[in-house]
Amino acid sequence: AMLFKEFAGLEGFPICLDAQDTDEIVETVKRIAPVFGGINLEDISAPRCFEIEARLQQELDIPIFHDDQHGTAIVSLAALVNALKVVGKQLSDIRLVINGAGAAGLAMERLFKKAGVNHITVCDSKGIISCDRTDLNPRKQEFVVDQSGTLADAMVGADVFMGVSAPGVVTVDMVKSMAKEPIVFAMA
Repeated sequence: AMLFKEFAGLEGFPICLDAQDTDEIVETVKRIAPVFGGINLEDISAPRCFEIEARLQQELDIPIFHDDQHGTAIVSLAALVNALKVVGKQLSDIRLVINGAGAAGLAMERLFKKAGVNHITVCDSKGIISCDRTDLNPRKQEFVVDQSGTLADAMVGADVFMGVSAPGVVTVDMVKSMAKEPIVFAMA
């Protein structure tokens, strides 16, 4: 609420729900929505966050924003655009690796594609989200690529690494295997 006030001049206040059930969260937000001009969802884990956000967007006529998804994606894209200016590379030309296939990582992939990044590889704890994997939930299946392997495999020749999963998963050798003038955003 303080960030909304400070940076956008918007009034807001937190409402903490004692609920973990998707239906309960959706119903509660729908009932309180008439008093708000928009809803910012916070700290709802994947995959529940995707269904909650989608249902609320469909059923309400006010903006629904999930900070873990959209906030991270927007800020990361802004940082990426600026970093690419420093190294003289274009969005459309880079190879980008996202480590983390939860709310933040998948939202980043979607936004980066819309912004013009043509080659994105998403990894989870089991490696590259590839078409040969049989363990992927429907959310992850949207992001499959032909390449398979580990995070280390994905990083070979990559221009950019964005980590939104867990700390300590990238080694010095992985960074050394990246393209010239690599950009690393370690956000976990």
